[in-house]
Amino acid sequence: MHKVFGRKQEGVYYERPGAYLIPFAGDRIAVVHTPRGLFLLGGGIQGKENDQECIRRECLEECGYTCWIGEMLASAEAYSIHERKGLFHPIQHYYPGELIEKIQEPAEKDHRLLWMTYEQIKGNMFSDMQNWAVELAWKERK
Repeated sequence: MHKVFGRKQEGVYYERPGAYLIPFAGDRIAVVHTPRGLFLLGGGIQGKENDQECIRRECLEECGYTCWIGEMLASAEAYSIHERKGLFHPIQHYYPGELIEKIQEPAEKDHRLLWMTYEQIKGNMFSDMQNWAVELAWKERK
């Protein structure tokens, strides 16, 4: 499944492919809280990384955990205006999974791992794309 958010305007967009994990443990979902809000674990693809390599790296950086990554659930893209980058086009792939073991302290000190219920997260993610992905993942696992 793929969904597009926003409407493309005329101009040159900064494109940012990324991969994100939606980790479940019982009825809880792991997210990270940053000064900007709630986000899924993951981020932008670096160099020649594939989605799984990106997610593994980001999980270590953001919460210090190793992870298990399932099959891709969905993807989304958005056309928006970023406060620093201007025309912004994030393209995100979402994967269900699990956090396995904490093996290090997080490198990103302003990220705090939270285990929340779907009701606590619903509509509260920083991005509409990630709100949609969490809703989809929640429905898929029922």
